[in-house]
Amino acid sequence: MDITLFLFQLMNGVQYGLLLFLIASGLTLVFGVMGILNLAHGSMYMVGAYLAWYFTNSTGSFGMAAVISAIIALLLGILIERTLIIRLYRRNHLDQVLLTIGLIFVFNALQSLLWGNDPLGVAVPAWLDGAIPLTDMIEYPVYRLFVSGLCILIAIGMYLTINRTRLGMLIRAGESNRDMVECLGVDINRLYTLVFAAGVALAAIAGIVSAPMVSVVPGMGEHVLISCFVVVVIGGMGSIKGAFVGALMVGIVDTFSSIMLPQISSMMIYILMAVVLLIRPKGLFAN
Repeated sequence: MDITLFLFQLMNGVQYGLLLFLIASGLTLVFGVMGILNLAHGSMYMVGAYLAWYFTNSTGSFGMAAVISAIIALLLGILIERTLIIRLYRRNHLDQVLLTIGLIFVFNALQSLLWGNDPLGVAVPAWLDGAIPLTDMIEYPVYRLFVSGLCILIAIGMYLTINRTRLGMLIRAGESNRDMVECLGVDINRLYTLVFAAGVALAAIAGIVSAPMVSVVPGMGEHVLISCFVVVVIGGMGSIKGAFVGALMVGIVDTFSSIMLPQISSMMIYILMAVVLLIRPKGLFAN
């Protein structure tokens, strides 16, 4: 593998890893703060992709479709938390698993009813439909660079929000001791609603920006959910920093193994997870 091809694959791996972080960060945020194991998180990714396809076709503008889809996903997150998730805070993880698995079936059925089961595609926006030459024969798509930059900006925004703002202080406090935060007069239910809706929105945004790069197909959320659980386990349950590092590791390993070790590429991220857990049984940055 020459240096140009290595660089190309490294950029692909980093871009994929950053996209995984966008999804996994919402998953680990909801679990770390609220203690909710949301197996329907991948369905939110699928919802974002389908909404992007629908509103891009309806409005003719991917940018407008992205904004509308993200707002709908945020409202959907609030609705789900207020009507269903709120009933699970004092219950065990088995109840959470059963409810969120049920949500997977509900969203898959709705997707089939509304948009059918044929693969769909979203065109790359014209203003991002270009490529940057790496060599005379290899170019890298501008849209993928845009997605990477967007994910980095969101990661920075999450870090600053959680570590430098009053809201972030309340989120960290709610993660450590819910009862104490309530005793201090904070409306913990409203805080949990915000956290859950933000997690749903992050997964949906990942689906939105993925739509021009992948086929929008039924069940696309289940595959990415498995990868995100691997990311969360590697990074440490509840750790945003761990999700970021773990996502980059998974993205790079998955990308290079598909080129260099295609026979066992599907196993490599699980081997990576096993190695990390042997060294750090609770993950790299466990809280």
